[in-house]
Amino acid sequence: MKKVILLLFVANIALGQKGGVNFRQIPISAVFQEARRAGKPVFIEVFSPTCHVCQSFIPTLEDGRVGKFYNSKFVSTKLDIGQPTTRQFLESRHLFVPSLPLFLYFDPQQNMVHFAMSNNSTDEVIRHGTNALDPQARSQTMKSRFQQGERSASFLIDYAMFARVTRDTVANMAAMNEYAKQQSSATYTNQTNWLALQKLVLDYENPMFEYMLGHMDAFRKNYGAQEVQNVGENILMSSLYSSRGAQFPAAKILEIRQGLAKIGIDPKIAANRTLLPEVNAYFRARQTAKATERMDNQVNSNQLTVPEYLYISRLFNRSSPDVSDVPTVVKWINKGIALKPTPKEQADLYYEQAEAYRRAGKTSDAQKAAQKSMEMAQASHIDTRRNVEQMGKLK
Repeated sequence: MKKVILLLFVANIALGQKGGVNFRQIPISAVFQEARRAGKPVFIEVFSPTCHVCQSFIPTLEDGRVGKFYNSKFVSTKLDIGQPTTRQFLESRHLFVPSLPLFLYFDPQQNMVHFAMSNNSTDEVIRHGTNALDPQARSQTMKSRFQQGERSASFLIDYAMFARVTRDTVANMAAMNEYAKQQSSATYTNQTNWLALQKLVLDYENPMFEYMLGHMDAFRKNYGAQEVQNVGENILMSSLYSSRGAQFPAAKILEIRQGLAKIGIDPKIAANRTLLPEVNAYFRARQTAKATERMDNQVNSNQLTVPEYLYISRLFNRSSPDVSDVPTVVKWINKGIALKPTPKEQADLYYEQAEAYRRAGKTSDAQKAAQKSMEMAQASHIDTRRNVEQMGKLK
């Protein structure tokens, strides 16, 4: 028995000496404080305890060679993506996590200098750390390298992913458009370019995605109808709800709507998804009649609820560039009132009706609606300050 205990003791010493990455289990702010004291950069593994790929990295990160390298060069920690503190930290650095595990490397002042989505090998994990320490090789230099003309396919893919992680949509689009130009259209359906469509393309005008829309059968045959639809939907909706998409003219938004139908989304659902962007695009173009027609068609082809009638009435009252929509807005409000809403909802609807009439210069009708809103607000025991202010404007 003594020999067994002695052997176990020796084995434990050996395991302890082997070691792995010393991940600090302290708040992230304390990790950076320690890094500043030590004059070392910070290595962060973003992971999830339910991610099987993350679990497969545990033996690699516990490897002695990996531990020796990282413990001598970095202050390291692990962040669980499911924790609010992790999401808060990532949001504060404007970082997006496309997949797990994600390796992030920071200087002690919390500036990200490198990222990696690593293969699971000791050499690869050490290579990423080595690159993070090299000012010429780290991800932080990619933008300037691109501007200086670096265009290898592998670099463009890495740069596009870095742009995703750092939420730089413009850089991502530039990298993937350059990448697509380098590829023959005959290769657009191959596995590498399919992965690029899945993970990197965010722009519906990217040549590879335009090719996909025109050759849906080939992609469905190779990768499955549902997966192809998921990828197409992600690219189209990413385009629509990007900062660039917020300024799209109506014609581009209609292209996205048509694209959604092409990938297999029910046309009615596609129309619902692009409704507000289309209406807002017409507002920006000062095309009130088209905005009104688009929304009225939506109203007539769907059974709206009271909150929905209230929402669209508010939208037009606050965003419409002229008063030509007012008769239609009043019609929507009357439809909402006909649904027998609660007194509070009636107060809101009549308030919007008064706003619509006020915009159109119909003071008498506006005063009647405003008075009705006030009465409903009082009956519901809700704050009437906005009603008092509205009635004051109508005197």
